[in-house]
Amino acid sequence: MIQLYDGGAYLINGNEIVTDAADPRVNIPQEQAAKNSMAYNILEAHNTSDNMERLEIKFDKMTSHDITFVGIIQTARASGLEKFPIPYVLTNCHNSLCAVGGTINEDDHMFGLTCAKKYGGIYVPPHQAVIHQFAREMLAGGGKMILGSDSHTRYGALGTMAMGEGGPELVKQLLNKTYDIKMPGVVGIYLDGEPAVGVGPQDVALAIIGAVFGNGYVNNKVMEFVGPGVAKLSADFRIGIDVMTTETTCLSSIWTTDEKIKEFYDIHGRVEEYKELAPGSVTYYDGMVYVNLSEIKPMIAMPFHPSNVYTIDEVNANLADILHDVEQKALVSLDGQVEYSLQDKIVNGKLYVEQGIIAGCAGGGFENICAAADIIRGKNIGSDEFTFSVYPASTPIYMELVKNGAVADLMAAGTIVKTAFCGPCFGAGDTPANNAFSIRHSTRNFPNREGSKLQNGQISSVALMDARSIAATAANKGFLTSATDLDVEYKGPKYHFDQSIYANRVFDSHGVADPDVEVKFGPNIKDWPEMSALPQNLIVKVVSEIHDPVTTTDELIPSGETSSYRSNPLGLAEFALSRKDPAYVGRAKEIQAAQKAIEAGECPLDAVEELKPVLAKINERYPEVGKGNLGVGSTIFAVKPGDGSAREQAASCQKVLGGWANIANEYATKRYRSNLINWGMLPFLTDEDHEKLSFANGDYIFVPDIRKAVEDKTEVIKAYVVKEDGMSELDLKLGDLTDPEREIILKGCLINYYRG
Repeated sequence: MIQLYDGGAYLINGNEIVTDAADPRVNIPQEQAAKNSMAYNILEAHNTSDNMERLEIKFDKMTSHDITFVGIIQTARASGLEKFPIPYVLTNCHNSLCAVGGTINEDDHMFGLTCAKKYGGIYVPPHQAVIHQFAREMLAGGGKMILGSDSHTRYGALGTMAMGEGGPELVKQLLNKTYDIKMPGVVGIYLDGEPAVGVGPQDVALAIIGAVFGNGYVNNKVMEFVGPGVAKLSADFRIGIDVMTTETTCLSSIWTTDEKIKEFYDIHGRVEEYKELAPGSVTYYDGMVYVNLSEIKPMIAMPFHPSNVYTIDEVNANLADILHDVEQKALVSLDGQVEYSLQDKIVNGKLYVEQGIIAGCAGGGFENICAAADIIRGKNIGSDEFTFSVYPASTPIYMELVKNGAVADLMAAGTIVKTAFCGPCFGAGDTPANNAFSIRHSTRNFPNREGSKLQNGQISSVALMDARSIAATAANKGFLTSATDLDVEYKGPKYHFDQSIYANRVFDSHGVADPDVEVKFGPNIKDWPEMSALPQNLIVKVVSEIHDPVTTTDELIPSGETSSYRSNPLGLAEFALSRKDPAYVGRAKEIQAAQKAIEAGECPLDAVEELKPVLAKINERYPEVGKGNLGVGSTIFAVKPGDGSAREQAASCQKVLGGWANIANEYATKRYRSNLINWGMLPFLTDEDHEKLSFANGDYIFVPDIRKAVEDKTEVIKAYVVKEDGMSELDLKLGDLTDPEREIILKGCLINYYRG
């Protein structure tokens, strides 16, 4: 079904994989062949430096949603923003229900509208489209690059290299700066064969994620989709696979394009944006993934990760054993905070689920929903616990589904059809009941993401599936069913895009800024607090210690109801690690009092009594430390933090609570590490075995001359774990940092860096 190649591979004429460099068809050097990838050529066209090893990228367009755009624009305003230099779309698809926090969410929307007018942007009102569907319909272009403040910013199927990053990276673009990265590796994803009837894009995506996530095969690389199987897939099908590439931890994606993609642009009235893309006649890839589409079966990603994949047939055939395995894996993620069992989901030998959802940038596409309507037509979901909801990804899609009768077929079966909304993907919509099991065609199923609150004894389970098998399960009244088990006549209606919907409702400045517009601020929209520059010497207290194999951004800052406070840095910070380590905020604030005393010109020892013996021990070896040359704050340790969302708040919340650093064995994604750096935090690495650390929660770590170490690009930074019986050495590293990244850390954050 899926094969990962050891080492690199060549692609000959876009069709044949060759691993032997001595093959006569490999008639150019490897270095030259590597430049024949689509990814290389797009990156080269957008690189403003003269060095293809150290890229300085300027994007063509940007996009954000209403959880991220307030913080981004506020940061840019504080850094000297005058107008948006490139098209910047502000969509309202995360807080669009306006149901939590009084006026907070709609206040953010009005902030966005007035900023679009003042700075020359585009504003998409609530319920019109989820961020990525609007980008597909109205922003994507062949050979272009788009930067988004949402991790699922992926438009590779349309020939657009898109990347999801934390807000500070968008701020850089707004200030005419660049996105600086090393040239990423490029991995070929060779598609062969053709999917069976009933197999959908989520099935293919989950199969790929299951094969490459755990081993990091495509981590921080570009996935380049090639091979004869691409032509067998519709544009919608390709898009459905592409959006899920984020869950592999890749950097970006790009696909070969053809007449089907040209037709997509034509349907949306933008055929001039189409560009034919293909690799060169001899192209070298740093890795190769062979995918036989014909062998893909309907899949399910069981709780609590998109890589925890099985075929639906496997689950139904080995139900008790697989549920037991899932329960055992969950022990790691749930920290034993709740009793977790799925055995009660076995009813008459079958798996019963309480909820089905098709939604968002992954599930809400036209073809997915049409297929679901075909499956459930003439049936009903019953009157028991099972519920079924469908969210079309945009109003134009919704309109066409109304016109072709799909909405009527869904509603007649008991389905609730709702407006475009991202909530089911991040825990702000259709939260399952306690102990309920939900199957969703959305992007993620992390623990603590879909409404679970372990500290309150609440737990819900989310599994990922394709829309087709979700509809088949709905037609079977909640009993897990593969779409390939049903004999369905798929109508496959043609899509017609109604441009007037956006023309009538979306505000588009066409790049013209109006400086006379006054920005509207709601009472919850707060400025970022002042942040200090990196001190000469640093004392950090370990205030949280996480030993899970991977820590998600949802565990660092929960999604869901917390999203209403995304425009209030201090308000949101109160939720930091709240579902992973509820004591974190209190511990961080206790030690932050010392730094606040320093900034006020007072003695930190008076603010935090327990620092006295720590500093006394340090002064035995470093007598000058503490006299106007010291910073004090907190750090957390996690084995591999940062999987998942691009949200910068996973880092900024730590920063506003006095965080100076993270310590990790490795970072799950580039974007989380970048968020730490942009908020002036040190992304420390340690080689110590996480089960045998020389420090523990509550310990103090002293890093002498840290400022000089950053300035001098010191490879191994000598630190000390300070305890009553002495100081033990600890080696820390910062990994690869660009000169601007070092300067940002030295200045204390990106805002300070641009203020000068």
